[in-house]
Amino acid sequence: MQTQQTTSIATGDFALPLHDPILVFLVLLAIVLIIPSLFKRINLPSIIGLIIAGILVGPYGFDILSNDSGMEMFSTIGLMYIMFTAGLELDFNEFVANRNKSLIFGFFTFMFPLLIGYPICRYVLGYDQMPAFLTASMFSTHTLVSYPIVSRMGVSKNQAIAITVGGTIFTDAAVLIILAIITSANDGALNGGFWVKLIVSLILFSIIVFLLIPKLAKWFFQKVEDDKYSHYIFVLFILFVCGFLAELGGLEPIIGAFAAGLALNRLIPHTSALMNRIDFFGNALFIPIFLISVGMIVDVKVVLTGWETLIVALVLTCVAIMGKWLAAFFTQKAFNYSASQRGLIFGLSSSHAAATLAIIIVGYQAGILDEYILNGTIILILITCIISSLATQRAAKQLVMEEEESSFTPAALGNYAQEKILVAIANPANIGYLVDLALLIKDPKSPNPVSLLGVVPNNVEAEKNIIKFRQKLQESVMDASAAEMNVDIITTIDYNIPNGIVRTARETMADIVIMGWPGGKIGLLDKLLGDKVDATIRSLDKNLFICHLEKPLISNSRIVVISPPLAEKEYGFSVWLRKVVKLAQELSLPVVHLGHPDTQKTIADQKNIKNLFVFIPFTDWNNPMSCAEYIKEGDLIMLVSAHRGYISYIIGLDHFPTRLETLFPHHNRIIIYPQQHTPNVLLEADHPIFTPFKIYKQQPS
Repeated sequence: MQTQQTTSIATGDFALPLHDPILVFLVLLAIVLIIPSLFKRINLPSIIGLIIAGILVGPYGFDILSNDSGMEMFSTIGLMYIMFTAGLELDFNEFVANRNKSLIFGFFTFMFPLLIGYPICRYVLGYDQMPAFLTASMFSTHTLVSYPIVSRMGVSKNQAIAITVGGTIFTDAAVLIILAIITSANDGALNGGFWVKLIVSLILFSIIVFLLIPKLAKWFFQKVEDDKYSHYIFVLFILFVCGFLAELGGLEPIIGAFAAGLALNRLIPHTSALMNRIDFFGNALFIPIFLISVGMIVDVKVVLTGWETLIVALVLTCVAIMGKWLAAFFTQKAFNYSASQRGLIFGLSSSHAAATLAIIIVGYQAGILDEYILNGTIILILITCIISSLATQRAAKQLVMEEEESSFTPAALGNYAQEKILVAIANPANIGYLVDLALLIKDPKSPNPVSLLGVVPNNVEAEKNIIKFRQKLQESVMDASAAEMNVDIITTIDYNIPNGIVRTARETMADIVIMGWPGGKIGLLDKLLGDKVDATIRSLDKNLFICHLEKPLISNSRIVVISPPLAEKEYGFSVWLRKVVKLAQELSLPVVHLGHPDTQKTIADQKNIKNLFVFIPFTDWNNPMSCAEYIKEGDLIMLVSAHRGYISYIIGLDHFPTRLETLFPHHNRIIIYPQQHTPNVLLEADHPIFTPFKIYKQQPS
C-alpha cells in the first residue's frame, strides 16, 4: 500500500477530493497554521475562520477534502476533547456549589427553545406532532464550540461558565434521551425493557466514572510519578473509556467525555505540566480539525434550491437564537448576573453543531424529518456558530476587564501583581513537592520566576558545591518549563544559612518564602528553638510557608485552615488567604476554616471566594488540639501562626506545630507565618481587605 501511495504522488495523481493521507494532513495543517493568524489580524475569532475554511475545502465547497472516516475520527476526537477540557477546567467547587443553578439554567435552556419551537414547527411550518417535537427538541441542544475562547481568555472559572457547562450536560442528556424515546416509539420498541436498560446503564455509568475512575487515576499518578508521557496517554485512555461506556449506555460519547473531565478534575492541577500538554494537543490539533469538520458538513448551496429551504432555514435559526437568548436573560435575572455574564451564557449556549446534527440526521434517516429540515439545520449550524463566537469573545473581553477592576485577585492589590516566590532548599534530594506548591500558588499575572535558593557553606568546597547544587535542581526547572512556568536557580555562599536565606529574600524582594519542615528525630518544638528554622522565622520579614509534604498535593481531599483570633488584622492576612484560594482552585478542593467568627466574616465578605469555604467556628485556644476532631484522613492541614508580639499571637501557637506533627505525622502540613511588615504603598491601598491593617499598626516586640 505504501508503494502505491508513493507511486500515485510521484505520477502527479492529485485528483480531488484528495485521498492521500500525507496531502490530506498537509492541507489540514496549512489551514490550522494560516487561518487563526489571518482572522486575528482582522479581529475576528479564529473559530469562524476554521469553520469557513471547512466549508471551502469540504465536499460542498471546492471538494478538496472528503468527509470520510478519517475526518470523522478527528471530528469525534475534537468534540470529545472540547467536552473533556470543559470538565477539566471547570471550577469544581463552583460547579458543586451552584449545581442547583445549573439545573435551573438547564431547565430554561431546554424549555424556552422547546416551547417556542414546537408551535412554530407545528403551526407555522406545518409539520406533524412527532417531527415538530423532535425538531423543537433540537433547538434545546447546543455544543460548546466557543469554549476555547473562554479558556484562552482565562475566564473559565467564572460562575456563569460553571452553570452554563453544567446546564449543557443536563439539557443535552435530556434531548438525547428524548431522541432515543422518539426513535424507539417510531420503531415500536418503546416498552418496559427500554426504560430498565436506560436507568440501569445510567447508574452503572455513574458508579464507574465517578467512583472507580478517580481512585484508579490517583493510584496511577502516584505509582507512575516520574513518567510524564504515560500520564498523558493514561488521560486519553480514560477519556475514550468514558466515551465508550456512555455509548454502551445509550448516551452520546460527549456525555462520557465531560464526565471523564469531571472525574479527573481534582487530580490534574490547572497549572501543571500535564494540563499544559492536554491543552497543547487539543488547541493545536484536535479541536481545530473538529471545527474544520463542522464547516465541511455545511452546504451553503441549499439556499439556492428554492424559497422553501431558505424560509425553513431562517425560521429555524431565528427560533434557536431567540430561545437561547431568553434562557440567558431569565438566568441573568434569576441569579443577578451582569450583562457580560449573560452574554457569556448566551454565547456559549447558542451554537448548534454535533448534538444538533446527530438528532437531525437520526430523525432524517428514520423517516421522521424531511430534507427541508435537514438542509435548514445545516444553515442554522453555520449561522449560530458565527453568532456564538462573536458573542462569546465580546462578553469574555468585558468580563476580563470587570474582574481586573474589582475581583479578589493579585491584580487588585497593587505591587503584589509582581509577586516573587522564593523556595529555600537545604538538600536538593529532599525537594519533594515544594516546587509543585510554589507553582500552584504563584500568581499567573506576575512575570517574576519562582526562584529555587540554595545556600552553600562558605568553605573550600563552596564552588564545587554550587555546581553540584545547580545540577541537581535542573530536573525541577525542566518540569516547570513543561508547564510553561518560569523557574530560576539562585545559589549563594554564606557562613550562616539563615542569614543567606534572609539576605537573598531581601535582595530579590521576595514576597513569599517556602521552606521544608525540619527533619531529625527530635520533636518539632525542640527543632524550632534555636535552630536554623527558628533563626529564619525571627529574622525574615516575609510571608513564610514551612511545609511537610510527603504526598502529592493531588492526593488531598480537603484543605483545613486553622487560624488564631484576630488573624484578619495581621499584615499578611490577604496574602495567605489569596494563596489558600489559589491552591483550592487549582486542586479543586473545598476549604474548611477553623477560626474565630470575625475572621470568618472577613473571609466570607471577599468577592468570588466564599463558595470555596466551609466555616466551623473555633475559639477554644486553651485546648487547641480539640480542633483535631474536624481533621480527616486525606486533609491538607494549614496552620496560620504568628510572630511573638503581634496582634494574633497567643502562647498556644508555640506548641501547636509539635502536637500536630505527633497526632498527624503522615498528613501534608503547612505552617504559615504571615508577613510582619507591609510596604507603605499597600497600607494606603484603597482595598477593603487592608482596612483593619491601618487600625492595628504595631511593631514587633
